[in-house]
Amino acid sequence: MASTADSAQDGVRRRDWIHIAALSTAGVGGASVLFPLISQMAPTANVLAASTTDVDVSAIEPGQSVKATFRDQPLFVKRLTPEEIAEAQADDAAQMRDPQTLAERLGEGNSDILVNLGVCTHLGCVPLGAGEGEEKGEFGGYFCPCHGSHYDVAGRIRKGPAPSNLAVPEFEFASESVIRVG
Repeated sequence: MASTADSAQDGVRRRDWIHIAALSTAGVGGASVLFPLISQMAPTANVLAASTTDVDVSAIEPGQSVKATFRDQPLFVKRLTPEEIAEAQADDAAQMRDPQTLAERLGEGNSDILVNLGVCTHLGCVPLGAGEGEEKGEFGGYFCPCHGSHYDVAGRIRKGPAPSNLAVPEFEFASESVIRVG
């Protein structure tokens, strides 16, 4: 009899086995409840599809802009001319409300493609200047007709009530001719 008691003391007893089985079942049950709960919080396919925008920049000539849409907001993509680049770099030291250099606005490894959200930072109007023949304002960039904000060619605020520069969204070059915004 002593050997049976010793073996029960050394190994897993029946009561221990029941506890292990019950905890394992509770763990699997908890995971099966949490997985759908957490999964339903993930973004849907249409939201994920709208989270990035690809823009083909191969057909944009120097000095031209294209308008696209990024997350239901206008997006301005412009290929700067050498003259515009020189003008913007000369203004880097100018007194500005929201100082940024052209290099900071273009991003690393990019020398001439400017990407801005087309939303005025004052009250959210869409500035003019990205389309052909539109008013470009006093500084040759963008002009917000709602309240008179003037932006330079790099999208930096130069005059008017807007508190900051046009926003530059995160973007990367997916290939030499396509940029992915978002």
